[in-house]
Amino acid sequence: MTDLFTKVKIHHEQQLPFVLFCKPNSDKIVGLFQNNDHLYFLENFKDLGFVFASFNGETIPFIPQKYSDVIIEKVNLPDFYFEAITTIAANENDKSQFEKLVVKGLEAIQKNKFQKVVLSRKEKVELIDFRVETIFKKLIANYSSAFNYCFFHPKVGMWFGATPEQFLKINQNSLQTVALAGTQVAGNLDNVIWGKKEIEEQQLVTDFIISSLTGKVDEIVVSIPYSSKAGNLWHIKTDITATLKSEKDIEQIISILHPTSAVCGLPQQNAKVFILENEKYDRQYYSGFLGELNIDLVTFRTDQSDLFVNLRCMKIEDKSAELFVGCGITKDSIAEDEYKETVNKSMTMKKVL
Repeated sequence: MTDLFTKVKIHHEQQLPFVLFCKPNSDKIVGLFQNNDHLYFLENFKDLGFVFASFNGETIPFIPQKYSDVIIEKVNLPDFYFEAITTIAANENDKSQFEKLVVKGLEAIQKNKFQKVVLSRKEKVELIDFRVETIFKKLIANYSSAFNYCFFHPKVGMWFGATPEQFLKINQNSLQTVALAGTQVAGNLDNVIWGKKEIEEQQLVTDFIISSLTGKVDEIVVSIPYSSKAGNLWHIKTDITATLKSEKDIEQIISILHPTSAVCGLPQQNAKVFILENEKYDRQYYSGFLGELNIDLVTFRTDQSDLFVNLRCMKIEDKSAELFVGCGITKDSIAEDEYKETVNKSMTMKKVL
């Protein structure tokens, strides 16, 4: 066991907060280890550390850099190889309940309550032999292009994820984000063909981000949509860059964008109300955002933020894992197909369990 994972083991045993993360295509694992068990909340967006925001985002748990130790370790991929596992069968009751929820969402779209809503469900998987080090290494081995993390706080719980979606990346006054939507299982071909439903869904996300940023930033540049692979799934992705007018704008931009239309819907507030009233469970930190705020924990530069949307994630509860998965519903959605999409997405976490 390396120094980093020895520290993880000790902190977990002592019930002290920590976060591990590995950025997309990075060869470094970063560990931030809080030296007390206090639950800090973000008081203002000038603080330095690691944020872990919920879907509702009313209060934001925060590991402050000033009360923490940082350990960085290089990824040695030969040590991270694991055999593939057999897939886990879907639950028929989950299927029925989720398809009913999708139908309800489609009915609301037909009544013009919103154009799109992102609906989700959670699934429980029993754990036989759980080890933080093993799970985290499997995430890196399988999803090197994702933001892989393990967040632990005794008052919040333990969460793992391999998210493909950047929320915001800020370097001085330069802002980057992405519009990510549309899903299909990756086959043997790299020539991905997208249907009308997926193309329109992704365009809605792009339009939401552009309209939200307009007037708040300068020089918005939007790329042509392209196919992007995340694990065993393809998505449609658009890169968006802009220039901040002021560093003070960060809090306002986050509050406008979160929750994005990729995890909530359009119009944002109408879709959010529908989700909270109809999903019948608490998303907690699924579809929130997480990452470094105002500091790069490798270089310790304090003019940078790197935040991601908390997708493809799970919460560890005693001897089981709760997996969170969702999909975007538009007028062209078919309930059975949307359920299949959540099953495909659930394999991201099942593969490492």
